[in-house]
Amino acid sequence: MELSQPRQDKMLRLSPAEPLWQRVPTHDEQGCLLGDFMMIIPRLNGLPSGKIQDVIRKLEALLGLYHESVVFADLNLKLNVLWVSHKQRHGIGLELAAAIHTCIPEAKLVAQRYEQ
Repeated sequence: MELSQPRQDKMLRLSPAEPLWQRVPTHDEQGCLLGDFMMIIPRLNGLPSGKIQDVIRKLEALLGLYHESVVFADLNLKLNVLWVSHKQRHGIGLELAAAIHTCIPEAKLVAQRYEQ
């Protein structure tokens, strides 16, 4: 399942997905390298569909607040993993991860990549 909201004017898109490595953007429109991080949301796929939809709505609303920074987001329900790619700005990866954790307390940061 893909949760993709690269820009404020685009809608949430849920669909069976190609492998993540084929879909994740690595550079923004200006050619700058993107940062990214991965969070695990334990047991998400075992929740009733209504609760899963609540989590998706929370993520959509939160990522919408960061529409200028967030370029790509993918929620893999099979693996209970959220991947977020963002434009580089000092501290934005940790800020986003903390905001997601605040909104969805069971979400835990697994990995973050930041390069310049």
